[in-house]
Parts: sequence; C-alpha cells; structure tokens
Amino acid sequence: MTEPKKDVIRETDAEAIRLAKALIRGARFGALAVIEPGTGAPLASRVGVATDIDGAPLILISMLSAHTGALVADPRSSLLLGEPGRGDPLAHPRISLACRALQLERGSADHIRAERRYLNRNPKAKLYAGLGDFSFFRLEPERASLNGGFGKAYLLDRDDFITGGAIVEELAGSEQSALDHMNADHRDALCIYARHFGRAEGDGWIATGFDADGMDLAAPDATCRIFFPQSLQTVRGLRSVLVEMVKTGRAAEQGR
Repeated sequence: MTEPKKDVIRETDAEAIRLAKALIRGARFGALAVIEPGTGAPLASRVGVATDIDGAPLILISMLSAHTGALVADPRSSLLLGEPGRGDPLAHPRISLACRALQLERGSADHIRAERRYLNRNPKAKLYAGLGDFSFFRLEPERASLNGGFGKAYLLDRDDFITGGAIVEELAGSEQSALDHMNADHRDALCIYARHFGRAEGDGWIATGFDADGMDLAAPDATCRIFFPQSLQTVRGLRSVLVEMVKTGRAAEQGR
C-alpha cells in the first residue's frame, strides 16, 4: 500500500511574503516568458526590470524584439526573478509571477511614472528609453509561485505582494522630491541604511525608490532592498521613519 503524497506547498506566512517582496523589489533583471504568435510555443528572454510603487514589475522593451510582438498579440506572460549566488543555483530563492502585460500609452500618467521609476533604477536605459520603437509595459501579476530553497515552496495571491490603498497614489506624487532630497543631502544616511539594515558593503549608495514597505538603494554594481520596521500608512510617516532608522544605524555602528 502506497502512502498518500505529501503536500509540498507550504502555508503562506509573513516570512514568505517578505521574501517574495524582496525578490521582486530587488531584481535588476528577469526571464520573461511569452507565447510565440503563430506557433503557440513558449519563448523566453532576459529583460531589465524595475517596479511600480505598488510592486508590479515594469519592463522597457523594443518593438523590434520577438517577445514584444508576442506580448502585443497575447498579454499572458510569466516573469522569473531571483539572482543565483555561489554554489548550487537551485538552492537560491526565486519567484515566478503569472502576469498580463499592459503596454503603457506614451505621455499618460502611468507611463510617466513608470518611466521615472524605471530610469531611477536603470539609469543607462536613458540612452534608448526615448526612442520610438521602445515601450514601457506594466506586468500585472495575477499570482505567484515562490521557491525559497529546498523544501520551501509557496503559492501566493496578488494581494500578498501588491500594495493597495491610498498610500500608492500619495507616494506617487511626492516620491521623486524625497529621492532627490535624500540623494543630494543625505548620502551618508543612505550608506548607513545599506550597511546596517541591508548588510551591504561599500559606499556610493543612492536611493532609487520609496514605497509603503521600504526603499530601494543602488550602488554602481549592486542593489539593496531595505524594509521599514512597519509599513507606511501615510506619506507623512516617511520622514520620521527615515530619521529613526538612521539613528538606529548610527547607534549600532558607534557601539561596535
């Protein structure tokens, strides 16, 4: 008599949700899978990525690319995120998002926000972002499959990793001024965030994005995701949490 098969999917908990958000927010690139027109065969390509304020992935792709034509013909797609480190690449966490791609209309409010956030994260893309054959797409996630390592598989719903509520639009209106202020006047604080909260090395960190859950930092060859102690409920809470975090980081470094 054979034993019943054990359910390999774990219950989604706060730790899994935090890991999923970290993988999505921290990604610099991903593997985009689309459906090839005519054949229906899967087609995978590497794309640069960023995230919208609510956590949805953003991509900038050329209309000359095969995967772009495929998305226009059929918006169903999947995005695999998660960078392998040393050793067995299958031992490192990754997440696969089932999405529907939405091409953003040039000049629309959504396009302007997507372009701003994408170029903050990928400044070298400024060389071609304005070319007529390039378009921004927002990948609207419907669900996700998270592999946190051996024996750590989870299925997530959209609401597990996409932020909703008024905070999204509130941050959209004030985010860039906050980024410019931190990058111009508080580079020392950004380095403290990276070292103490992100366990990252080196200097030269800049802020590339704020959202309700945390901030994204970047150095010339690295990115760093920092979570706030608690999610923001209003934009007014951003300044106070940044001040408290730098105090905590400084105190910890001085106490060594």
